[in-house]
Amino acid sequence: MQPTDPAPIRILVVDDHTLFRRGLTALLSRDRGLCVVGDAADAGQALRKAQELQPDLILLDNHLPGVNGVDALPALLEAAPQARILMLTVSEDENDLAAALRGGAAGYLLKTIEGEALTEAIRRAMGGDSVVAPEMTSKLVDAYRGAAKEAPAATALATSSPGASAPIASLSPRELDILRGIVRGASNKEIAREHGIAEATVKIHVQHVLRKLDVSSRVHAAVMASEHGLL
Repeated sequence: MQPTDPAPIRILVVDDHTLFRRGLTALLSRDRGLCVVGDAADAGQALRKAQELQPDLILLDNHLPGVNGVDALPALLEAAPQARILMLTVSEDENDLAAALRGGAAGYLLKTIEGEALTEAIRRAMGGDSVVAPEMTSKLVDAYRGAAKEAPAATALATSSPGASAPIASLSPRELDILRGIVRGASNKEIAREHGIAEATVKIHVQHVLRKLDVSSRVHAAVMASEHGLL
């Protein structure tokens, strides 16, 4: 008996630009593992479609007419509790980024993302990862550090607890270089170019770094590195 392919990831696309929605739908439809089940032009339509279709994942623009995407997050998550929501926007504002992640978004991507990277991000989000555009990683760290300044006692406690720096100390010099690149928001390709190594080698180092730090994403690794002053 032949094994059956897993069910495709069912996606709802939310964006107020008709041509962008159509283009994105066409792009995603090339991947047999993805299926766009609906689209919406504003938060109200998105809420109705989310409730009706119960998608696995929602690609959500922030700049929508009326209620913006970030503000619509709680209602969308209530309408489709099992759905993962990825912001897909032009906004590089760190406040939008922080608000989206606080609101329950599984990730924050920019519309400049390549098609292959987008499909990979969708699968990572469905696997439980938090995915943030490499260009936004350093801004996320800045936002985290700003919040930490408002709670210095808690931060001091977290960074001074026994063994807190042990994972960082376990990294090799090359892995520390890779981690510094992650904190800066550099892509694997940029890190590879900087250190004169293959992009595939960088990918392996990144996997080792995440495993040693016991985190699931580059974002978490960058925040941990920031806590320990690795900039």
